[in-house]
Amino acid sequence: MPQSRKLVIVESPTKARKIQSYLGDDFEVEASVGHIRDLPQPSELPADMKKGPYGKFAVDVDNGFEPYYEVYADKKKKVSELKRALKNADELYLATDEDREGEAIAWHLIQELKPKVPVKRMVFHEITREAILRALENTRELDTHLVDAQETRRILDRLYGYEVSPVLWRKVRQGLSAGRVQSVATRLVVERERERMAFVPAAYWDVAGTFAVSGAGEPAFAARLTALAGDRVATGRDFDDRGRLKVRTGAVQLTEETARSVVAGLDGASFTVRGLETKPYTRRPAAPFTTSTLQQEAGRKLRMSSRQTMRTAQGLYENGYITYMRTDSPSLSVEATDAARRQAAELYGPEYVPGAPRLYASKAKGAQEAHEAIRPAGDSFRTPAQVARELSGDQFRLYELIWKRTVASQMADAKGSTATVRLGATVLSGEHTGTEAGFSASGTVITFRGFLAAYEEGTDETEGGDGKAGDARLPRMAEGDPLSASDLTADGHTTNPPARYTEASLVKALEERGIGRPSTYAATISTIQDRGYVLTRGQALVPTWLAFAVVRLLEEHFDWLVDYDFTAEMEADLDEIATGQRERVAWLSRFYFGDGTGREEGEGLRDLVANLGDIDAADINSVSIAEGIRVRVGRYGPYVEDLSAPVEEGQNPPRASIPDDVAPDELTVEKARELLAAGADDGRVLGHDPDSGHAIIAKAGRYGPYVTEVLPEPELDPGLSAAARKRALAALPKPRTGSLLKDQTLESITLDDALRLLSLPRVVGVDPESGAEITAQNGRYGPYLKKGTDSRTLPSEEAMFTITLEEALAIYAQPKQRGRAAAAPPLRELGTDPVSGKPVVVKDGRFGPYVTDGETNRTLPRDVTPESITPERAVELLAEKRAAGPAKRRTTTRTTTTKKAPAKKKATASK
Repeated sequence: MPQSRKLVIVESPTKARKIQSYLGDDFEVEASVGHIRDLPQPSELPADMKKGPYGKFAVDVDNGFEPYYEVYADKKKKVSELKRALKNADELYLATDEDREGEAIAWHLIQELKPKVPVKRMVFHEITREAILRALENTRELDTHLVDAQETRRILDRLYGYEVSPVLWRKVRQGLSAGRVQSVATRLVVERERERMAFVPAAYWDVAGTFAVSGAGEPAFAARLTALAGDRVATGRDFDDRGRLKVRTGAVQLTEETARSVVAGLDGASFTVRGLETKPYTRRPAAPFTTSTLQQEAGRKLRMSSRQTMRTAQGLYENGYITYMRTDSPSLSVEATDAARRQAAELYGPEYVPGAPRLYASKAKGAQEAHEAIRPAGDSFRTPAQVARELSGDQFRLYELIWKRTVASQMADAKGSTATVRLGATVLSGEHTGTEAGFSASGTVITFRGFLAAYEEGTDETEGGDGKAGDARLPRMAEGDPLSASDLTADGHTTNPPARYTEASLVKALEERGIGRPSTYAATISTIQDRGYVLTRGQALVPTWLAFAVVRLLEEHFDWLVDYDFTAEMEADLDEIATGQRERVAWLSRFYFGDGTGREEGEGLRDLVANLGDIDAADINSVSIAEGIRVRVGRYGPYVEDLSAPVEEGQNPPRASIPDDVAPDELTVEKARELLAAGADDGRVLGHDPDSGHAIIAKAGRYGPYVTEVLPEPELDPGLSAAARKRALAALPKPRTGSLLKDQTLESITLDDALRLLSLPRVVGVDPESGAEITAQNGRYGPYLKKGTDSRTLPSEEAMFTITLEEALAIYAQPKQRGRAAAAPPLRELGTDPVSGKPVVVKDGRFGPYVTDGETNRTLPRDVTPESITPERAVELLAEKRAAGPAKRRTTTRTTTTKKAPAKKKATASK
């Protein structure tokens, strides 16, 4: 009897290899390598479909939102391979991830492979032998509700993007995009920056000092003035964003004069303890990780971006180290709970484990994600020490974080007490003579660390000007005890604007509002960065002026599409489609065509786009700063212009480009005038080129100061169409430009200097052997020679103008050096590497400082500087890099979202 053969299909080759190792010869495990098909671009549709109902979206909106799918060009070979494998199989197991994406991939595989053998849906949340074998015994049918939800999401995103993005192209800039979640995320970042721009800092003062219990031998402690003459002294949280003291707080604002007067008046005063309050302190552990909380905590503790976190977690999951990393649930299975409790008792002692297991309930309404938290894989966990030889770098750090959080979640509460002491004295002199000055201090004493022995959750930067009270330990004292005071000083403070979002806090904000899905946050944040809407400064997300223009257009003309509540409602509706409580065609019809409910007049997206009316592009792309100064978002970047300056008729007002390193909240009126003075858009006229007669100007640009020639305005036929005019302008000669050299400034450069710069690239001569022309020119990384595709670095900027052909040929005769020039001396020397036996040094490279032993290079992490790195840390970094092996070449794999039509209707049109 012939042997039964079973085909298992997963998404990733890594998963396929791992699962194959757990199954016998009866199984063949193949990978689809993500999605195999998707909605094509309308321009890529077959010619006979471009003018039909699918022509606009690749979706027939008038006939049940029927989608048209095509297999990706680079997946046709893979699909053929899967079909061949299926011919030899008696059963097909679809083992894609158990979420909407995975369910959709499984459905598309069925639609494309058209299996004639039994099909089973195989699901698991971790890739271990036990989990895979259990999954084989507990297969299920394909969940068409999940597929419906994913298809609805894909069609929704296509309608949203293809209707709204063209408006951005016409009114803001070509190539921009709008999206259901990305636009709202961008709005959040922009609104926070608007708050920072409108913020008015408030100055306030207080008094701080060091106190000790007289004659007790106890350690001294710090305390601050909190009350004066019975009135509470204002702190940062008592002021609003306009810099005004909130009336309801009842606090008084100390001036510098008052604070210094109090310090002087307390000189020699007798302090005593006025009151002491002690309360028990209990702190519970955080729940195990969900997708969202993992991204947040990895950002805070490991400085990993959301994309980096998810990519690293994917690798850990596929190699069997953690459970599935896309989940809304913080709950643990019974096996995982037992494993965590057992490991906590073994490592920390039985007293660190509570009597009963801790249960964590999911707050998520949706059912599309895995039903267990992210945790170490298996029915018993491997400690970080046990996987240290197998994992390194980001994978080891993330595994350790997940392990700590999981074990700590089943540990006992941290116990202790918090104490607050009030002390005071009578002011002896000055304006407040005879009044009571009250000081206070607080501290926490942990008597039992509990889960803190394993893990402590990080926090985001908070708004306001005050930090949290520290965990300083207070000495033993009692009410009435005398105190000695020292180091009394008047301290000035300024309130801080709301903190910018980091990736971690933006993820938290999106989740709290119910916008999008945690599994998509990494892609969303990457998209708004790639589109140029958001820049990263350290950990902070800074919106660009382009984002201001895009958000303003959306707020004024697509208000309900970027409304936070409406976007969250859409997510809840998609969850209901996933559970079968809502029908996808009716929902899409309401969204696109409108139905008289929900929104004002029941307007749908189609009518909204059709009835936009005139949009003033100049107004949309403008942001008023103040005093007649505004920012404009132009084709080549943002610039500031002074509308109050007198100009001749037909002339532009003074303009200046805004450098990339100036954040929107930093562009004050003073900064704007500084930019305008440094180099207006019209530039400083240096003179005229004696050969061409063109004016030569020096100006400040987005990428630094430069000189350029002013070409005469072209005379074009006014009857030309817009397209013909664009082609004609593109064919015109471009003005010569040249960046200033390092020792040149806008104020000092002369016409002769400018003409010299504009002479570049300079022809040095012709190579007698190859006949190729050799030129000297200035580039992004400095001056260099170029002969065909062969470039060589020049020793100085001056050499561009003086080097002879003989000297150039001599440079080319030398072996080509890797890198830019002769090696610069190391920044630091850190001894000898124990593995290679070679000197370890810190060098400055193209992408920042790095540590090397001459064989292995490792860029310094963000939190490590050339000055702070220790020899031990350098050796550790090199060891991690060696363990990671050589970087693998990236291969482009298309894995965009794919969808399905309802099972009851005819098969979706496909190619």
